Amino acid sequence: MEELVIRDADVVDGSGADSYRADVVVDGGRIVSIVKEAAAAGCQRPRARRELDAEGLVLSPGFIDMHAHSDLALLRDPDHSAKLAQGVTLEVVGQDGLSYAPVDDRTLAEVRRAITGWNGYGDDVDLDWRTVGEYLDRLDRGIAVNAAYLIPQGTVRAMAVGWEDRPATGAELDRMRRLVAEGLEQGAVGLSSGLTYTPGMYADDAELTELCRVVAAYGGYYCPHHRSYGAGALEAYAEMVELTRKAGCPLHLAHATMNFGVNEGRAPELLALLDRALDAGADITLDSYPYTPGCTTLAALLPSWAGEGGPEGILTRLADPATAERVRHDLEVTGSDGCHGVPVEWETIEISGVTAPALADHVGRTVRESADARGEDPWTTARRLLVEDRLGTTILQHVGHEENVRAIMRHRAHTGGSDGILRGAKPHPRAYGTFPRYLGHYVREAGVLTLEECVAHLTARPAARLRLPDRGLVCEGYRADLVLFDPDTVASGATFAEPRVLPAGIPYVLVDGRLAIEDGRRTDVLAGRAVRRTPV
Repeated sequence: MEELVIRDADVVDGSGADSYRADVVVDGGRIVSIVKEAAAAGCQRPRARRELDAEGLVLSPGFIDMHAHSDLALLRDPDHSAKLAQGVTLEVVGQDGLSYAPVDDRTLAEVRRAITGWNGYGDDVDLDWRTVGEYLDRLDRGIAVNAAYLIPQGTVRAMAVGWEDRPATGAELDRMRRLVAEGLEQGAVGLSSGLTYTPGMYADDAELTELCRVVAAYGGYYCPHHRSYGAGALEAYAEMVELTRKAGCPLHLAHATMNFGVNEGRAPELLALLDRALDAGADITLDSYPYTPGCTTLAALLPSWAGEGGPEGILTRLADPATAERVRHDLEVTGSDGCHGVPVEWETIEISGVTAPALADHVGRTVRESADARGEDPWTTARRLLVEDRLGTTILQHVGHEENVRAIMRHRAHTGGSDGILRGAKPHPRAYGTFPRYLGHYVREAGVLTLEECVAHLTARPAARLRLPDRGLVCEGYRADLVLFDPDTVASGATFAEPRVLPAGIPYVLVDGRLAIEDGRRTDVLAGRAVRRTPV
């Protein structure tokens, strides 16, 4: 007898088709049969050792977070309710060009410092891997949700070139090609870049194109955080479209937004650009989060020249008054490339987390508010935070536009991604609320998407991008990564004031056929594993 029958569920299967009522039988981690209501009326209904009454609940594939920053959280926090409670059963990590494999000892120390604000320094995790394959093997020991990995181009460049702003030599480019190929052979699904983060931003298009050719040869995809989401955003999107066209490489645009005042109301221009490329045969997808503010580190706003030499180079420059003044001018007057070419508006920069306990009173205030409370100018406050927190400060950037968010999420190539940073006292609520916010606010309340459309955006469409042949649909033979939610009550509990509140209306989540969330409570199941690239 099979393990579990989910009885009387309203199945939204991920394909975009209308829902239907059915009994769904799970055994051995897979969906073994689906008996629709009409068929069940004329035959004996399926039985199993356990029955789950799904009356009034929607059964859908588990949600796929196409842009996650859980690289260390998956190992640090076995509970991982931040994602599981949302119905997420697979996350794509290794984002924005900076992560922890492949590395050598030097590069690992540099990367740990550079992205402390994203993942913590990692001194509470045994970083006992160096290659992509070893990291994936570590995930295979058991994690809360499944995880796929993107090779981080900035980390690869740090290994081969260092943190210098110069073109790669021929030998260095050859080494980067080999590192990318090895990572793909070991199971990575593609390559990410952070082209407003050092050292990845020092790569020119010719270098990136060569790496994308390697990715294409292995059937992966390129996922860039491109060179600007502010001034020059459209040009930056067009650059990525053209680059991947030349390389023959699929493109997935990370956290696709149009931010800052210069881009208010301009999402239709971006979508027209993408539609022209899609109609010409390009393979393009994108992800977005259903909020207007962004989130990053305070150090990310700095101009690229200040990042040469890595984190210690930044701190050395900030310690020198004359160089620090040059940084201030680039930030406040010119508009640094780290801040997307837009002069920083300190009243939009909210401090969301610090690593040094002595700085905790800054959290929850904008840089300008914190500066006013101390009777100093904002740059003085920002500089102090950067130095005393050793670049570990995280921020929210209140620079987005609701009409752009809604237009982008309607697009035919759209998928969902939280871009969720789980560190800090007041993280962005998207880390805990992205997927129920799509279902509760943008489907039920605002009607921006139908339920069937939205589920497809969060399940089958990302599974297709990841080339996963047995995930993303409620279909016989597919893996039983499933979520049951109440369409009338599902909602994000996380707010900007209380960002760590778990969502409502998602009582059951199955990972590999095992209940990881049961009656709204986390079980001790750790059924997640690394999801490796499907060989071409």
